[in-house]
Amino acid sequence: MPAITCFIRYELDPAQREAFRAYAQAWGRIIPRLGGRLLGYWLPWEGTNDEAWGLVGFDSLAAYEAYRVRLKADAEAQANFAFAQSQRFIRREERTFCEDVQP
Repeated sequence: MPAITCFIRYELDPAQREAFRAYAQAWGRIIPRLGGRLLGYWLPWEGTNDEAWGLVGFDSLAAYEAYRVRLKADAEAQANFAFAQSQRFIRREERTFCEDVQP
């Protein structure tokens, strides 16, 4: 179980949910390769249509910082960020770092 989980909340353009799906699926390949533990990405099945979530676990904040360095240097990660920017399907992104409180 990760000690720290990065909870990402996305506000999306509802007309571009499929673009977000492609973006999230790409992270499914990238994140584990760069040292994060991908717990998943979610789009609502029903209800709100402009929100999505992602959860990525790390052993420590230092492990997250090392991951971020690798992320910035990785060509596939940079291409995925560029895809999101060019398509403009993410309107807003918030990150919250949560600690595991269960024994």
